[in-house]
Amino acid sequence: MLTCTRRLEWDAMHRIPRHESKCAAFHGHRYAAEITCHADALDDRGRVIDFGVVKERVGAWIDTHWDHTAILQEGDPDPAVAVIAQSNAGHGRPVYWMAVPPTAENVAAELAGHAQRLLADTGVRVVRVRVWETPNGSAEWDGLVG
Repeated sequence: MLTCTRRLEWDAMHRIPRHESKCAAFHGHRYAAEITCHADALDDRGRVIDFGVVKERVGAWIDTHWDHTAILQEGDPDPAVAVIAQSNAGHGRPVYWMAVPPTAENVAAELAGHAQRLLADTGVRVVRVRVWETPNGSAEWDGLVG
């Protein structure tokens, strides 16, 4: 199988409601994501996809929706959530709301869905998304399993 991977990075805060430790508090990360694409054949320049196309499309989506904002769960009961949402909106960085807790696993799955949609017309298939929440902790969505 022929694949290529583009790494993208951003900064955001989150919290995990009902977490049994530190992650119940609001905190920030320098996230990194690896987007792996598959093609049945290389293009006429010998590529699965130009790395710049992944950066332009998926990177732009990340910059718009996740960079320098909060990634929070809808219905999070913490009273600070409303204040954060209002403050961020006032600075032009609305909160990104997820239906599920914003764990690395769920962020990887969310990003995979967007990456697939954003690259659908390129002839490649997104087969893996790995999200690094910390330098030593990551979660992976695998489009080849299941």
